[in-house]
Order: sequence, then structure tokens, then C-alpha cells
Amino acid sequence: MAEQRRIAVVAHSGKTLGGGLDELRRRLAAAHHPHPLWYEVPKSRKAHKAVRRAVKKGAKLIFVWGGDGMVQRCIDALAGTKNVELAIVPAGTANLLATNLGIPKEIAGAVRVGLRGARGRFDVGVMNGERFAVMAGTGFDAIMIRNANAAGKKHLGRVAYLRGGLKAMKARAVRMTVRVDGARWFHGEASSVLIGNVGTVTGGFAVFPQASTDDGVLEVGIVTARSAWQWLRVLSRVARGRVDRSPFVELTRGKKVVVDLARELPYQLDGGVRPAAKRLKVRVKAGAIIVRVPRRRRPARSRPGRPRPEETSDERAGGQSDF
Repeated sequence: MAEQRRIAVVAHSGKTLGGGLDELRRRLAAAHHPHPLWYEVPKSRKAHKAVRRAVKKGAKLIFVWGGDGMVQRCIDALAGTKNVELAIVPAGTANLLATNLGIPKEIAGAVRVGLRGARGRFDVGVMNGERFAVMAGTGFDAIMIRNANAAGKKHLGRVAYLRGGLKAMKARAVRMTVRVDGARWFHGEASSVLIGNVGTVTGGFAVFPQASTDDGVLEVGIVTARSAWQWLRVLSRVARGRVDRSPFVELTRGKKVVVDLARELPYQLDGGVRPAAKRLKVRVKAGAIIVRVPRRRRPARSRPGRPRPEETSDERAGGQSDF
């Protein structure tokens, strides 16, 4: 029984996938884990306490059921812990982290990766003291997400993001100063600042083509588009994989980023909107989290957006993982 309690499930009860949480229970039981620690929360912000309780009770592998916001809350809750791994069951709307890591969007596949996958150690960003794994920023993206939530993301799905984006294009630019690794990189008016740990967003579009989850740096992007027409030009470049050639986009990379805004704006971390702020302080924590990812058939260089797998001795010998 002690060994079985090493696995925990922290689930957003409002998210659905396949046969739901009942199927997740059945899949874990069929894999010889009939009694995992089990926590269901009605909102992602309540996941922090559930994760801390699971760790306190000895959980070493935590299955997270939900979208990017739920995963972000769980990753943030693991700050300061060691050797606790996450397994993602992507039951959200966008699931950008799971997509970038190659985790299947179906319960059987996600459970298989969670129990038998490789250990991928990857970076996280920290914005104003809170961890994020995918992307964070202010301006267009934060306004779009806030509008999508107000429009009913639960019922409209990605259509809500489209509606939210159309409204966000009309928001006025704000004067800002962006410092990267101590040096002033940008000063002027901009519509959006985005800081990414992965490169691909909803729809498979690469906004940061060079992004990697295990390179020890974060991607930084500024958009200076001020009209719907200019935004459409930016988005067309994104769709063609040539965002770096847009006259309204500036890109760089760094370990520490400070954004000073002329007025308070809401900001977002992995799709969750936070209260307005005038300063955003961001840094990277290299190799801060371990997530179970699909195994590779043979050793290969880490590709953008994917962590470098760490195999256990059992996995190198061709056996099952220790869970």
C-alpha cells in the first residue's frame, strides 16, 4: 500500500476528456495503481493546496488533470520540492505544454506516458514570484485571454479566443521599457510583450521558432502593431512561420527580463490572468521541473520545445518504470 500511495491525482473537476475521471481511475487501476491519492478541485487556483498535501503524504508522481492553467498552478506549488515528477493528462482547451512535449490528448496514452515515459527535466520561468511553463506576458495576449474567459471559454472553446483576440486588437498601446539581462533592449510604445518557454501556440503556430525547454533561457517578443490591419499582418507572418520578419515584431532571448509599464496592465501566466501591475520581473529557473514525456526510440539532440529525457536504470534495461 505504501508504494501505491506514491502516486497522486490532482484534477480540475470541471475539465473533461474521453471517459472522464472514471476512466482515469480505471486506467490507473489496470496498471496496478488502484488507490492513488486523489484530489479534485473546482478551480485551478485551488490546486496549490492539493499538490502540497500530496507531497506531504509522500507522492513522488502527480498526475495533473486539466489544461495549461492547472498545470501551471501545480508546477508553482512544487517550488522548493525535489524529485517530484508530473504526468499531464491534457483535459484543457489549449494544452500547449502537453502538445509541445508530445503528450497524447487521450487518457490511455497520457497514462502510459505518465507511468512508463522518460523523465524530462526542463526550465520554468518565474514572473513576479510565480512559476510558468509555457508563456507569460501582458498587453494583447492577457487582454485576449481575459476576454475569452468573459465570453465563456468553457462553452465556446477556441472560438472564445478568436473573439477575445479581435477585441484585444483594438486596445491602445502602452509605453514600456524592457531590460534583458541588465541592458535596456526596448523603449517605446508596444501592444504586447510575450515571454516564452516553448515556441508553439494554439493551432501549431511557432511564435518563437528557436525556443527550447532545456536551454536555460527565455524567449522575449515585443509587438508594436497598433491597428487591426497591422495585427493581421503580424498574424499572417506567424501563420507562415516567419514572425521574425515582421516589421512590427522584435525578438530576443535572455535569463532575466524586467518590464516597466507606463500604466498598470493585467498580465497572464500560461493562460491564467493576474491582477494589473506596472512592473513585471521575470527570470528563468533552469531544469526546475520533471515531467514524464514520451520515450524516444534512440538518443537524439533535444529539439525545440522538448526536454531532454532522463532514463531510469530500469528504462535503460528495457523494463518498466519504478511506478
